[in-house]
Amino acid sequence: MKNNRTHWLIHVIFIFCSAAAILPVLLVVAISFSSEDSINKYGYSLLPHEFSTYAYQYIFNDPHVLLRAYGNTIFATVVGTLTCMIITSALAYPLSRKSMPFRKFFTMFVVLTILFNGGLVPWYIVMKNYLHFSDNIWALVVPGLLLNGFNVLIMRTFFLNTIPGELLEAANMDGAGEFRIFAQIVIPLSKPVYATIGLFATLAYWNDWYNSMIFQVNHDNYSMQYVLQSILLNIQYLAQNTKSNNMSASLASLPQETSRMAMAIVAIGPIIFAYPFFQKYFIKGLTIGAVKG
Repeated sequence: MKNNRTHWLIHVIFIFCSAAAILPVLLVVAISFSSEDSINKYGYSLLPHEFSTYAYQYIFNDPHVLLRAYGNTIFATVVGTLTCMIITSALAYPLSRKSMPFRKFFTMFVVLTILFNGGLVPWYIVMKNYLHFSDNIWALVVPGLLLNGFNVLIMRTFFLNTIPGELLEAANMDGAGEFRIFAQIVIPLSKPVYATIGLFATLAYWNDWYNSMIFQVNHDNYSMQYVLQSILLNIQYLAQNTKSNNMSASLASLPQETSRMAMAIVAIGPIIFAYPFFQKYFIKGLTIGAVKG
């Protein structure tokens, strides 16, 4: 009887936690499908007082630009995430092998990159003048490939504490080389940590707008987040000048709040599909890689 009450209490707590997470999303959806006048008059509500798709019509006024930005972001996210996981594991795996010379020195070097970096100006000069990653699609991918020391340490600790050393030694004694051991033994046993690092990299690439602002000149190479931000800034600029200069009523009714929420829905739509893929391994990989060390 006591266990049943405990289970019911746990269920009720998780129901409230789920509602607390879902209700804000439903509120954002409702506001995005409301008219700007109803938001100004009635405020926010879970059900639109006046249903309107004007915010989405305004955002997709030139669909070619937004769809192109979507394609750029998807390309950068997929290519960047896969490449980032390969590079991160290529460094983390040797650091996890106790037989590697100067292993502690290189590990400390990785830790120092978390505390210090080269600075914005040297980074920009290297990327633009030496690597020539400017005003092309690769400018959305390459800057994010700079190793994240935190991800390296998570993956290194996972390899060190989860992959049995005896298994690797047995494979080595059977004649398997390091590359074969890594490809056929370590990677299949490391799905949780790969899912964890993959999720971190996916979110970083998907939400990136800074590289577009710094490196891109051609509109065809903009990322989705930067395009949405530009639309929002244009709306705010027009709205402020409309109020100060008493311009036409059509400009005065620009969808400021509703477009902001509509952009949130447009931005989170595709990335939601990534979570079911990573969810199975995410918590396990994060906790194993972070608790021990």
